[in-house]
Amino acid sequence: MTALKKMATSRDFLLVGDSKLVSYTNVSAMIESGVTFIAPASKTYVSSAELAALDLDSATEVDYVAGRDAGTPPAERGRWRVIEDAMTLTGKRKKDPAHTLRRVFVHSTARAQAATTARAKKLDRARDDLDRLVRGLGSRHYPDQKTVTARITAIRTARRVTAYLRAEVGTDPDTGKPTLAWSFDQTALDAETATDGWYALLSTLPAEIDASEVLIRYKGQEVVERRYSTIKGPLAVAPIFLHNNRRIAALLTVICLALLIFCLIERHIRAAIAPAATLDGLYVGRPAKPTGRLIFEALARLRLIPATDGQPPGIPQPPPLQTRLLALLDVDPTRPR
Repeated sequence: MTALKKMATSRDFLLVGDSKLVSYTNVSAMIESGVTFIAPASKTYVSSAELAALDLDSATEVDYVAGRDAGTPPAERGRWRVIEDAMTLTGKRKKDPAHTLRRVFVHSTARAQAATTARAKKLDRARDDLDRLVRGLGSRHYPDQKTVTARITAIRTARRVTAYLRAEVGTDPDTGKPTLAWSFDQTALDAETATDGWYALLSTLPAEIDASEVLIRYKGQEVVERRYSTIKGPLAVAPIFLHNNRRIAALLTVICLALLIFCLIERHIRAAIAPAATLDGLYVGRPAKPTGRLIFEALARLRLIPATDGQPPGIPQPPPLQTRLLALLDVDPTRPR
């Protein structure tokens, strides 16, 4: 434990949250407690017009590669750019102190492409719905102006095109059948397209940490969240009532030690099979990226013969996958410990 304490030196705490973390009350409490944070800003604090006005050419490119792009050619990888300024967060009361936060605007090419693809799909689906509606005008399903208007409202909501669908419903004076003229507002589409790929991060990190590093630290959130899922899943930590803070600290210590061992085994296996990224037969007989959960599930099928009459304990000849895992972990099955 003494050696572990020397290795695990104290580090500054950084709270990384989602957009709901950002409110005047939360920010005030964090600043008062000396907690630094990073969180994305919602539309309440950064409008679409602000994002649309940003100049991509003046942004600084970040030296960051997403995990999903590690095996792709450099030209096909997602790219990130950042621009920084500051914003002031004020309370509802005049006596509430104003807080100045760092605001880092981030542009992601992957996010921009995803937005473009999603918008094209919902426009195509809305267009198909509207074309069917036009063909059905005057039928028993859409006999009058009221039913057509109700259907347009449903299409707007279901296809999420309310911001740019323009429709005029009327009645033909000669036939009495409903009429419909519709179009997508190109100005509204262009305004939304200008925001594609952009979002803003708010933070209280010190100025010596540049905007690129703010983004990189924010990107580390998903690694921590995966380990939280390990605590809730494979480690099966259940709620428990404890009488005092010392017992809470002790339980957290035990949990973190278990998580540390879990992660070190995963890291050891991955380093041992490098440069390969998967291990044959690990998931339902198929190759899979080694995770702590899959490794322990595979090893759980091992049998141990207890020591008897002076004979040391031993593991009967394990199957090929378990043999491979034990070899990668430098474990001798004839000398379990």
